[in-house]
Amino acid sequence: MEAPKDIRRVIWASSLGTLIEWYDFYIFGSLATVIATQFFPKTNPTAALLSVLGTFAAGFIVRPFGALVFGRIGDLVGRKYTFLLTLLIMGGSTFAIGLVPGYDSIGAAAPIIVLLLRLLQGLALGGEYGGAATYVAEHAPPGRRGFHTSWIQTTATLGLFVSLGVILITRHVLDPDPAASIAKFNAWGWRIPFLVSIVLVGVSVYIRLRMNESPLFAKLKKEGGTSTNPLKESFTKKRNLRMVLLALFGATMGQGVVWYTGQFYAQSFLENTCKLDFDQSRTILIWAILFATPFFVVFGALSDRVGRKWIMLAGMLLAVVSYRPLFKEMQRSTVQAVQLNAATDIPSPSPVRVDHPSVKVDAPTYWKLVGIVFILILYVTMVYGPIAAFLVELFPTRIRYTSMSLPYHIGNGVFGGLTPFIATLLTTMRQGDVLVGLWYPIGIAALCFIIGAVYINEPTGKNA
Repeated sequence: MEAPKDIRRVIWASSLGTLIEWYDFYIFGSLATVIATQFFPKTNPTAALLSVLGTFAAGFIVRPFGALVFGRIGDLVGRKYTFLLTLLIMGGSTFAIGLVPGYDSIGAAAPIIVLLLRLLQGLALGGEYGGAATYVAEHAPPGRRGFHTSWIQTTATLGLFVSLGVILITRHVLDPDPAASIAKFNAWGWRIPFLVSIVLVGVSVYIRLRMNESPLFAKLKKEGGTSTNPLKESFTKKRNLRMVLLALFGATMGQGVVWYTGQFYAQSFLENTCKLDFDQSRTILIWAILFATPFFVVFGALSDRVGRKWIMLAGMLLAVVSYRPLFKEMQRSTVQAVQLNAATDIPSPSPVRVDHPSVKVDAPTYWKLVGIVFILILYVTMVYGPIAAFLVELFPTRIRYTSMSLPYHIGNGVFGGLTPFIATLLTTMRQGDVLVGLWYPIGIAALCFIIGAVYINEPTGKNA
């Protein structure tokens, strides 16, 4: 068992690198509307946005392949060097996106290059999370795994938080004049958040090089107990395959759609459906993330005492029953605030984008929207805070990296990562119902809740 000082160092080193990888991965989604104008034809803004969301989703779709490739390496070679490699691939790909010329310069080659770099990002992230979560869990005492791994769970949301913060800071420092600053940001300033990531990656690589291998894996390797074929052992042995499938369909699938609905689709809904001002839509999310993030640790620690399964399933059930009322209230509140502004002759801000004008809401409505998004992210903390410890304890050490990574990245990368794209696509197909896109995450979360409640037993923590 690690000393308190040692486990804190392990958590810090693992979490910092994972946070940077999430920042690199999500900066693309946070800038989706700007990137759509840079790498795709401007003749059809909706098609361009769908194209960029599709490219964004492509990074999620390949994450399971990254889980297989790097999970196998992690179970054969070790946790430390595997997620050091994923960090380098992610950082290099993100930096390169910031250098790609736009569609106006190189035509169709621009979106193709960006897509390829996005696929590399997805592969890298597919290997990062499982390594970091496994590494921390294997340093932690069994009775405290939920608490210690919950710090890793904060990094995905904090990565989004940092990406939004860097975007807003960049956008406001380019020029004292707001209109000129927006123009510069949309023209070339959007590249800065991609380029600065290389500095963050360098710091994290330095820190990770000084880390030691996981004690459980080092002991297993010394005793000659490592798996010779973790892929075969994970997916051909009946018991292990059953646990992989249950982890996917009874936990990570629902967790994934709740995560991406509560954060990415919420931002997309505010910006594209409610037509909210660029700054307000992002600062609302920033405040909600700031208030909700501590609950990752709260629910992670609580799972050590009461179990992981029902905390996660409760988050899914709350999402199923409340998504439509919450999103409907977001839209109603925005429309009501705009109508009030019009009645009192309060001007809306200048358009931020060329495809539609934006609106700005008053302070009470703004904080009401923060409260609603906070509730959405609170559900995220319930399903996501305990899940690393939950997955770690399902599988033995010798195949843990491979076995836990695949269901996690299929659930998050495919089912979860496709949420913004599918939800946006559904709204274009049935334009009379602005909430129609929510049926996708609601359906997936409901199915996962049923499977998890009926078929999954609470992990006992017997796996070392």
